[in-house]
Amino acid sequence: MHSIRKSILRHMNLRRSTERWFASDVNVLMQSRCLCSLTSASFDHILPQVIGMVKNYNRIDASKVTKTADFQKDLNLDSLDRAELIMHFEAEFSIEIPEEKAEKLTCCADVANYIATESDKRLIG
Repeated sequence: MHSIRKSILRHMNLRRSTERWFASDVNVLMQSRCLCSLTSASFDHILPQVIGMVKNYNRIDASKVTKTADFQKDLNLDSLDRAELIMHFEAEFSIEIPEEKAEKLTCCADVANYIATESDKRLIG
């Protein structure tokens, strides 16, 4: 019990000291949060997540999902199904995919590439 209490207090003190350090510049705090959440946004990291999300979609035969399987032709998704998938990608990766871009995303590799590219733009911008 004592070690749990000590661990919690140590965490709280670390957090308090970090907050004081960042309190002088709120923008630094916001930028650090953004960078922490986006640093691992590479195609190789994102692709398995995208494939997993598509495999878990209830209207798809998971055995047919590959990185190049076409959503419409190979997986038989209609426009509503594709829109639902896009909304799941947007929520999962905290991005917004414009409709004109979403229409061009035809497979998991396209989606992963778009997300990685947008994440890189957010890091630079």
